[in-house]
Amino acid sequence: MTSSLQVILDALPMLMKGALITFKIVIISLPIAFLVGLITGLMNVSSSKLLRVIASSYVDIIRGTPLLVQVFFEYFGIPAFLDIRIPAETAGIIAISLNAGAYIAEIFRGGINSINRGQMEAARSLGLSKWLTMRLVILPQAIRRMIPAFVNQFIVSIKDTSLLSVIGINELTQSGEIIISANYRAFEIWGVVGVIYFIIIYALSRLARVFERRYASK
Repeated sequence: MTSSLQVILDALPMLMKGALITFKIVIISLPIAFLVGLITGLMNVSSSKLLRVIASSYVDIIRGTPLLVQVFFEYFGIPAFLDIRIPAETAGIIAISLNAGAYIAEIFRGGINSINRGQMEAARSLGLSKWLTMRLVILPQAIRRMIPAFVNQFIVSIKDTSLLSVIGINELTQSGEIIISANYRAFEIWGVVGVIYFIIIYALSRLARVFERRYASK
């Protein structure tokens, strides 16, 4: 019988390829999600009722539906309706970006609203426009408070990429499933998959903590 160590060594190349795909999806999705969240969060605190309705509707729809349904909608629903083909990886990136963007939007909304309104009024009285006040006065303070929530959301989104295996993306979880279907060594393979996820998340978490400390000290 093949030893557990040999099973792990044989599986590592394919698992590492899957991990790289997972990492690629995360690296592309999270900056998009951050931008979507920032824009939506600013819309949510704007003086325009229309912008607030659009932003809150997007957030409510995304937060009120499972990510798995959103993945299926991006990969099967939209292509069927528009009669187009969306590559699985592209659909996965869109789904993760929009999902995380909705939660990040709420982080921005809460962070901005946590800053005393008097600061906005004081800056406006000094002649700054609302946009400059938001950019130079409100957001820098709010982001310091939001960093822990950002880190938490990024970790959640990394783990959410495992759901993309259902549309055939050969990321880490899907790679593990393929290997197990060939060698039936679920204990060893899922154990290694868990360790790789832990290493990715732990490394990114530590990097985020370093950034948090440096940003907070400025």
